[in-house]
Amino acid sequence: MPKNVLEFEKPIIELEEKIEEMRGLSDRLDISNEISKLEKKVNELRNSVYKNLSRWQIVQIARHPERPYSLDYIYLMTENFTELHGDRNFGDDKALVGGFAELEGKPIMIIGQQKGRDTKSNIYRNFGMMNPDGYRKALRLMKLAEKFKLPVITLIDTPGANPGIDAEERGQAEAIARNIQEMTRLKTPIIVCIIGEGASGGAFGIGVGDRVLMLEYCWYSVISPESCSSILFRSWDYKEQAAEALKLTANDLIKHKIIDRIVPEPQGGAHRNHKEAADLLKQAILEELKPLEKISADKFLELRTKKYSEMGYWQG
Repeated sequence: MPKNVLEFEKPIIELEEKIEEMRGLSDRLDISNEISKLEKKVNELRNSVYKNLSRWQIVQIARHPERPYSLDYIYLMTENFTELHGDRNFGDDKALVGGFAELEGKPIMIIGQQKGRDTKSNIYRNFGMMNPDGYRKALRLMKLAEKFKLPVITLIDTPGANPGIDAEERGQAEAIARNIQEMTRLKTPIIVCIIGEGASGGAFGIGVGDRVLMLEYCWYSVISPESCSSILFRSWDYKEQAAEALKLTANDLIKHKIIDRIVPEPQGGAHRNHKEAADLLKQAILEELKPLEKISADKFLELRTKKYSEMGYWQG
């Protein structure tokens, strides 16, 4: 059995392994009918499991260590990616990658939060948790895109902004707030894509856009389920209940107009097929870019302000 298997995936993986064993015997035995029956059963089981996922199970999928990260999407979706470094103020935050690229021949600026796949790379990338210099680097690249009239694509995948003392000393809150302010008035199209975890200001610091896309098995919220449980119940033991209360899935958020589009994932989640996941996201981005490119630069501020003003409601 693969190393990274979620509890609810185990029956599916066991059946898939059984099919592989039988295929190894097919050159000696005629068991094609049995294999076909098992394949049908696997598809039915996978459809049943993934159609009835709880919100906490979706959180687990979003955190799957084999899920494609920003650089995976960048290299699978774009051509001629040229990474740019540094915020021209303090340093180069490795949790944030970005640069010029081409999407079906169209020049773009693409920016994403990057996690690591093992202990060494996670430390290098700070587990995808950005410092102030990461947000300032992102803003520098967005301003560069505005100068050259290029659309901006951001890829969100973070458990939150870096909560360390050094980040606070360098102005973490100010950096996030400045990005939010500047993104609302950037005179170029912005498409935001949530590809994994979208936690609090850590995500929203690169999350203001004309269109917000969210992959099917991701989460996006003001706080993680564990932290919410810790605050409300003084324990992480109620994280599943917290996930239900937060309504943090794509299906929840599209109902409240927090996101604009749900991008489907390959059967079983993006971690099962990186190429197909990237193709689906690429197609969605291209479709959303077409109408945005017809909008005049002066209209972006008005439309974004209207978009975010219409989110949520209050009762006196």
